[in-house]
Amino acid sequence: MVRHVHRRVREIMTPKPATLPLDAPLTEAARLMRDAEAGEVLVTQDGRLCGLLTDHDIVVRAVADGRDLTGTRLAEICSAGLVTVSPDDAADTALRLMHDRAVRRLPVVQDGRLVGIVSIGDLTSDRDESSALTG
Repeated sequence: MVRHVHRRVREIMTPKPATLPLDAPLTEAARLMRDAEAGEVLVTQDGRLCGLLTDHDIVVRAVADGRDLTGTRLAEICSAGLVTVSPDDAADTALRLMHDRAVRRLPVVQDGRLVGIVSIGDLTSDRDESSALTG
């Protein structure tokens, strides 16, 4: 059943997501994902969001290409040009952006600074408690 509650991104986002600098090695990102039980690391430089690296990116852009996993830096394989949302945006806005841009995660930025991340699972479980993504 869909709940008709108009929620804001700040209410469902994950605050303080895993982050690493652009020049961090790929192996450090993989360890951080493992330890944080996360599928992504947000890539920053001087506190500003620069990119997003997912576990899928590691497999497709590094392992499959036979890259040196210790020598490869996040700047070489992370996705840049990210779509972001504000913590004050409506959850429906975030869901619509994900659909329109075919992405599963959106960094949450306020005043140019990273404050969280919201995933399709966060938004889907917020809307439908019977969803397989609830959890």
